[in-house]
Amino acid sequence: MIDTRLAPYGLFGLRAVAGALFLAHAALKIFVFTPAGTAMFFQSVGVPGFVAYLTIAAEVLGGLALVLGVYARPVALGMSVILFGSIITVHGRNGFFFDAPKGGWEYPAFWIATLLALALAGDGAFALKPGKINKA
Repeated sequence: MIDTRLAPYGLFGLRAVAGALFLAHAALKIFVFTPAGTAMFFQSVGVPGFVAYLTIAAEVLGGLALVLGVYARPVALGMSVILFGSIITVHGRNGFFFDAPKGGWEYPAFWIATLLALALAGDGAFALKPGKINKA
């Protein structure tokens, strides 16, 4: 049974936290590892370096869209595809647990499940959409 009174607020919390964590990961790549350093890491694991810049852009734009609730459902689907790509290219071969060198696949898989749940359930409360504000 879904509590229709409170569910929109739960989805808002899920959406906001997911967006904030994507922004934090982008900030890590920008300010700590640097975009060039991130590109070099991507190349070291067999991913073309330019994909690092696309990933950073997706994390910033996708994170903002999730926090604000702008097209949150399709953004959540798109971000889950990026995370699936990280499992295929890097994390999948490192085992399950994320404490493995270069990280295992448990954490990205958890985020895929989180984003798919958000995409299925909806934007939640306080979602900005072109032309209207959803106050729940």
